[in-house]
Amino acid sequence: MYPTCTELYLDANATTPTLPSALEAACAAMREQFGNPSSSHCTGLRAKALLETVRSDARQVLGAGKARLFFTSGATEGIQTAVLSTLSAHLNASPEIRAKRQLLLYGASEHKVVPEALKHWNQVLHANCELLAIPVDSDGRHDLAFLAAHVDRAVLVCTMAVNNETGVISDLDAIETILQQHPECLWLVDGVQALGKLALNLSRTRIDYFAVSGHKLYAPKGIGMLYARQSAPFTALTAGGGQEQGQRSGTENMAGIAGFGAVLAELNRPKGELCSIDDLQRYRDALITALCAAFPGIVFNSPIQYCVPTTLNFSVPGFASKELLDLFDAAGMRVSSGSACGSGKAMRSYVLDAMGVAPWRSLSAVRLSFGRAWHDEDCDLACQRIAQAGNALRDSCLYAEPSTRQDHFDGVLLFKHDGACCWLIVDHIAKQCAIIDPVDELCERLERYVSCQGFSVVAVLDTHAHADHVSARERLLRTLASNWLQPQEATDGLGWPLSTAQRALNDGNSYPVISIGHFNLVQIPLPGHTDDSVGYVLFKDSDEILQVFVGDTVLIGGIGRSNFASSSVTELFHSLRRLAAVAGTNTLLCPAHDYFHQFATTLQVECRDNPLMAQALAPTPSAETLFVAAKTQLDTSICDEKGATLMCGALRHEVDPNISGMEFHSAQLRSFLHQHPHAILVDVREPYECALGATLEQLPSCVTRTVPLSRLDQMLPEWLHHPEQPLVFFCRSGNRSLLAARALHRLGHPLVYHLRGGLALHH
Repeated sequence: MYPTCTELYLDANATTPTLPSALEAACAAMREQFGNPSSSHCTGLRAKALLETVRSDARQVLGAGKARLFFTSGATEGIQTAVLSTLSAHLNASPEIRAKRQLLLYGASEHKVVPEALKHWNQVLHANCELLAIPVDSDGRHDLAFLAAHVDRAVLVCTMAVNNETGVISDLDAIETILQQHPECLWLVDGVQALGKLALNLSRTRIDYFAVSGHKLYAPKGIGMLYARQSAPFTALTAGGGQEQGQRSGTENMAGIAGFGAVLAELNRPKGELCSIDDLQRYRDALITALCAAFPGIVFNSPIQYCVPTTLNFSVPGFASKELLDLFDAAGMRVSSGSACGSGKAMRSYVLDAMGVAPWRSLSAVRLSFGRAWHDEDCDLACQRIAQAGNALRDSCLYAEPSTRQDHFDGVLLFKHDGACCWLIVDHIAKQCAIIDPVDELCERLERYVSCQGFSVVAVLDTHAHADHVSARERLLRTLASNWLQPQEATDGLGWPLSTAQRALNDGNSYPVISIGHFNLVQIPLPGHTDDSVGYVLFKDSDEILQVFVGDTVLIGGIGRSNFASSSVTELFHSLRRLAAVAGTNTLLCPAHDYFHQFATTLQVECRDNPLMAQALAPTPSAETLFVAAKTQLDTSICDEKGATLMCGALRHEVDPNISGMEFHSAQLRSFLHQHPHAILVDVREPYECALGATLEQLPSCVTRTVPLSRLDQMLPEWLHHPEQPLVFFCRSGNRSLLAARALHRLGHPLVYHLRGGLALHH
């Protein structure tokens, strides 16, 4: 175990802690300078003096000259005001100008607030302008030729000073050179990530509007500023009491202004609470060195020479960003996958997509960002934690080199990519394994695990010729050549050895069988989805079936599609009946695709939730006719594309939103465990997270088991056989534990719960 202690915050581009001097200034403003700056008495005058002192400091930091400079709630409000002002002026322009200038240009990698503000005000004001994204190159900088070609028709050009995801600095000088030839076109710059990181002298630029937020630079949330050049059109976003010289009505946020002022004062000091830019560059170089040592193959997604020193955006081959975020979080490091506004969603980075990076890099991107309140001790601790995170991956066999710790796991491991499931059957004593339904994106991880543990590969199998991907079997034959148990063994088209023994199953027929240590795997034909579809029935040391790997014949919440050229609805009907005869209706079924993170199913559950499945297994003479007609009709409604995923079945899936009875917060969990001391706490985090130390504390004595989601299917049969045993799942954030609880609940376990908010909210 690598113990962690203090939290290390490395998501400064999302927000920052409040600087001690800023906190004190905000408190002093509420305690002593609480007056309304619009009041004419002494208390109000003191508040007004504070407000103007902060404005003066901001004018100096921004190089604002005599331009309008007023306080806002943050950059979002400033951007709305700039867009509203521009479009209002445009609507009052001559018909000739409106006809000529109809474009709203914005960088393709802008923060989402910019295109959303443009779209909103364009619609509200009925401006009828066209929104057009300025492409960025592979370095993340604007396509200047594109800008030059379209600027003569532009009403407004919106560009970031510094990108929030990558740290890339825009070439504002080059953009200004183009815009100098078009004085009618206005220019809005999102300066949020530039404040305190770049030297600013706005009055010497062509910039019309420049918006900043205080909370990105150690000031309280809810305070920002908008710079508006004197000649730029202006329409107030709010009307009312006429505060801020009528530019922004509403009583000023004096606590926020005072806190922001303390930070601005620090920026104007040679030495203070904030470190120098040289220090930031030194810290960045140390972090790069640590990351490269910890994560072999790491790729940085933006060129260092074009970036502010406080932002590193990187990807690690073979790891999704969610996995890396969980890893860093377990190590006590708070990082993100990109913009905080979208980090709650599992999706590719639109910024990196705009830069044209490889899709895997966009899916696995991690942003590490720090700020000017950092010190040498912070950097040293971050480098130490990064090294610990890398070691945890090595010890979990997620790197190619041999692990210092052997995994004593026996059974079924699940590897997933974009809904596709790959299954690994492992006997750690015999050092043997078999792989079912490998996909190319998971090969590297499979290769690492098999090689690291020193397994002999008995077989690499497909359940059918997949329509949504090419089998990775041939690749694994090459890359794991030295691990093959019988490298010269002849196989069929799905990888099944041709010379195998036979085993009789419950339907009275005998089928081919292979051994993986003390496991037996039996192949049964399940044509219908495709003509070569098969299932693999897993036994261990007895006649009791553990699981059946059913490919796409049965999906969780649906039945495999049967409208391919090699499909047959009639054959599918008989295959479902064969499956029921062999495995019964309560045996766990493991599919080749799991689009909704439900892990496994049974025929009984599918019959309960899906009338079509119930029809297929109904003991009536007309069952076949009715099933074939209904399934044929259903297949006609399948949409081949759902996002970027080819759906392999006709799904009728609904997730029960009612989870109130399954959730505990911390106090409820303690009470429940006092009342149910035999309950089992189940940690569903991955081994590399658990190795870094964070766990539940201050709970009543109870049994805690570690069962990562990748190993959940191995435990499902045991848990389902003991419905009287309460199970409480937990993880880092509560997301994965909720998935586990929902899966058990769907399969019929009556006493499953999860810890809401996970370790993040548990005290």
